[in-house]
Amino acid sequence: MKKIEAIIRPERLDMVKEGLSNAGYVGMTISDVKGRGIQGGITERYRGREYIVDLLPKVKLELVVDKDDVDKVIEIICENAKTGKYGDGKIFVIPVETIVRVRTGEKDKNAI
Repeated sequence: MKKIEAIIRPERLDMVKEGLSNAGYVGMTISDVKGRGIQGGITERYRGREYIVDLLPKVKLELVVDKDDVDKVIEIICENAKTGKYGDGKIFVIPVETIVRVRTGEKDKNAI
């Protein structure tokens, strides 16, 4: 099993969720986060003055899938999150040793 963490633009979240849900991946955790990447933030103007916003709002999407589904999930996220501009995000794939469903005690694939 693998944990997929995707950092994406907030305005693309609904499209990503819908794409994943349509493919049968409904269980996920979503958090509001801030961050910056290679662009280092953006410069904005307010009342004639420039200021740098170096931590931009993003959304972190986390889901655990069978290792055979990783490429499919990554493809769905990329298709729906991509704008082609800086700041589209990153995807991280992390190994998961064990999953336990608290309510029933089910483990691993049965607990996803």
